[in-house]
Formats: sequence, C-alpha cells, structure tokens
Amino acid sequence: MHRPVSRYHIAGSALALLTLAGCGSSSGGGGDKPTTAPASTQAAAKDKGPVCVGETPQDGLHVLRGGGFQLPGGGGVQYAEARADGTTRKAILREGAQYQSGQHQWTVEPGAQVTVSGHVYAVRQICSYRVVLEPQAAEDRAALAAAPKTMESAGGSADAPLCFTINPGVLAAAAAGFPAKGKELSLVGNGGVQRFPTGLSLTVSYLDTEAGTAGLAANCAAIPVASYEDVRVGDPVQFAGVMFKVSALTEEAVRITRSSA
Repeated sequence: MHRPVSRYHIAGSALALLTLAGCGSSSGGGGDKPTTAPASTQAAAKDKGPVCVGETPQDGLHVLRGGGFQLPGGGGVQYAEARADGTTRKAILREGAQYQSGQHQWTVEPGAQVTVSGHVYAVRQICSYRVVLEPQAAEDRAALAAAPKTMESAGGSADAPLCFTINPGVLAAAAAGFPAKGKELSLVGNGGVQRFPTGLSLTVSYLDTEAGTAGLAANCAAIPVASYEDVRVGDPVQFAGVMFKVSALTEEAVRITRSSA
C-alpha cells in the first residue's frame, strides 16, 4: 500500500525583503557583505526563547520573520533571522527589496534605532515571529496610518497600501478575512495558494510529519512578507496583524488556530 510522502518543498519558498540602513551592530563588520542564502531558512526549532522581548506600541509596524515591510519614502526592512539564548533576544535586519547576495545586515535589540532611506525607526519589540518598529517622525506615522484609496485588492504591487499599513480600517478588514478567534484555518499542503481579501496569500512551503515541522510562507503586493521555517505545533505565527498558533500538522495540511481578536 502506498503511503503519502511525509515531506515536500515548494521551490522558492525561502523568502526575504526590503531596504535598510541603520544603527546597531553590523554583522558584516567594516562593510563586508554576506553571501549566504536568507537566514530565515535556519531552523526555528533551535530558538531557546523568550518568545518576545520589549513592548509593542499602538502605532508600531510589524515586520514578520523571513519577510519584510515597505516603508514611507521608498525604503523597507526585512526580518532576516531570530536569535535568542534563553534570556535575551536579538534580530538580524537586512537591506534590500528582496534577498540578493551582498546585502548588508545589522544585529539589533529592543531600544536600538535604525535609519531607512533617511527615516528613523525605533526597535520596540523582538519576537520569534516578528519585529515591531515605531516610526519616530510624525509624517511617517501619518503616512503609515493613512487610509487607502480603495479597500479592493487589485493584485500585485498595487496592493501595497493594503499590505504595508497600520491603518485600523485595513487591519480590521484583513482580520475579518480569517476565521474567528479560537477557530482553525487549514492550509492544504499541496502547494496551493490561499488568498485573502486585502491581497495576502498563504502557502505551505514544506511539510515534514516525521520531523513534526513545516514551513509557512506569505506574500502581499508581490513581496514575500513572511517565511516561517521549521514551525512546530504550539508555535506562534502572525499574518496581516492577526496572531495564530500552529495547532496540527498532518500529511495533508498545516492547521493554525487564531489566538487574537
């Protein structure tokens, strides 16, 4: 009797993002440029916690692990790698609209500031699944909170105002596209893409039931906005401002349960 294959991969599932220049320690040191693939592919199972360090402000923008966020002024930032030793937590942030060899990267912790295309952001919280940045200029906060011209997804880069925003109306519309708090969302593990009203799409990048791990990838406005590699049952993940926990891994699907309102 044939048994289902317990592990598969989707080509191109390692995702990374956007332009950064800032303060904090440079892992390249003296301008050296990394040449390895995106660090988001490293095993999250090795993360020793804590899950989060720092506080999240109401007007903070959330950069998801393995993905990025377009910022006012034409820049952007990506959360390339999570680091934790059981008591402290740091994050590696990387420049570039999408991963390319030779991009600079910086190691930051809560309280640091980064400057992206001349715009300053404070690092307020670092979690295993996100980094929260707070814009320091009033005009940047206003730009990020501005209402889009339309709430209808057009697809591709035109969805940027729906994908990279802290506008309450957009976030509410995105949240309404998911199951209610406490309910499960099943992401079928056959390479299919599940799409949502504000332009977000989710897919299972790999599923390994023998190891008990999976990868979840998200895109919005034609940009990878998250790449959760090696997640296990119980791990938190976030999409479009909504929190979930991985609740089950089967041969057919990854199930995530909504844990926030």
